[in-house]
Amino acid sequence: MSEKSCTIRTRKFMNNSLLQRRQFIIDVVHPNRPNVSKDELKEKLSNMYKVKETKNIFLFGFRTQFGGGKSTGFGLIYESQKAATKFEPKHRLVRNGLQKKVDKSRKQKKERRRRANKVRGVKKNSSAGKK
Repeated sequence: MSEKSCTIRTRKFMNNSLLQRRQFIIDVVHPNRPNVSKDELKEKLSNMYKVKETKNIFLFGFRTQFGGGKSTGFGLIYESQKAATKFEPKHRLVRNGLQKKVDKSRKQKKERRRRANKVRGVKKNSSAGKK
């Protein structure tokens, strides 16, 4: 177990009541280990900050220090899932499993937009859906 251990420290901790979240920078010290999974970090953070659901914890932007052994990233703990879905960008919600990924190709999105640009006024919304 000593080989697989890691130490978590948070700094610049801040309660952001406007966005209904706690935000911080997380430092992970993990000697003899390439990196630590975000799921493992979420479990440890939920114990540290007494969070009931790990889906309300968002971790991102991790950079491993040169030489390994230490990583630094950013963490957010939302008060509720509703607040998380309101304020978080869609790609992070997809990563956390709160939303499903939209399976539209880039070409389909472009064609829809170009069709909508050709029409003026109220018809714009209805014509974008038609072919």
